[in-house]
Amino acid sequence: MTKLFSRTFAASPEDSRTDNDISEKICLLQTFLKPEHLDIPALLRNEASWLLAQKELRKINGFKSPREKLLCIMNCCRVINNLLLNATISENHVPAGADDFLPVLIYVTIKANPPQLHSNLKFIQLYRWQAKLVSEAAYYFTNLVSAMAFIVDLNATSLSMDEEKFEECMEAAKLMSQQTEAKCSSSGKMCDKTEETKVMLLESNYPYMDAQSRELKERDVDRLLSLYKDLVVKYTALCEAIDCLPNSQKEPILSQLKMQETGSGCNTEQMNWN
Repeated sequence: MTKLFSRTFAASPEDSRTDNDISEKICLLQTFLKPEHLDIPALLRNEASWLLAQKELRKINGFKSPREKLLCIMNCCRVINNLLLNATISENHVPAGADDFLPVLIYVTIKANPPQLHSNLKFIQLYRWQAKLVSEAAYYFTNLVSAMAFIVDLNATSLSMDEEKFEECMEAAKLMSQQTEAKCSSSGKMCDKTEETKVMLLESNYPYMDAQSRELKERDVDRLLSLYKDLVVKYTALCEAIDCLPNSQKEPILSQLKMQETGSGCNTEQMNWN
């Protein structure tokens, strides 16, 4: 399958469209979705474990065999499972089950936004040897398929969130995305939605967020510089877009940004709003 990868992975245009649709929706959700919206109890909120699980899930697109892709899913889910187990032991809590596991996996998937999620899951389902897709592997794979289906169909009724508030957050996120695209177009950059450029337009996650300095290679410098420039353009477009809004629309967005869990160290109070 490694040799046949280029002919079997995301083989149809429909797969690529589905991947882009899912990635775009996840990017919108990332701007406001919080653990409490998925009814994840405070006991199970562990940012360190979640970041590790996200890192494992993002690796899925870097492999070409269904076995290796499945291992990425299993590693991600094992981190979550260990988190649940440790939390219940330390707090003498009722043992965690699927009702606790799936919401955490959904949240981790949204925060990770793994590239080409639909195509990767389809590739595993079609080409992983069925005799090996059993037991623990089958359980974790099925849960991630369920998590993706939940995200695709997600709306206000899926969350512990007021419907009006959900729609406001989604519209604000769409506005930011549109302003970013407009800024990109006006600057004369290529703004297609290929894997190389969608980092700036669609994703808020960058591949070196969890990297250590000792892990970086000389060849990573150009990529890091490109990502830095993309981040500056995205940040500038966001500032300009919000600055153009009337105060009645600006204040709710600023409040939402201040509460947003970005982990980027961005402080909206330091922005220059004229």
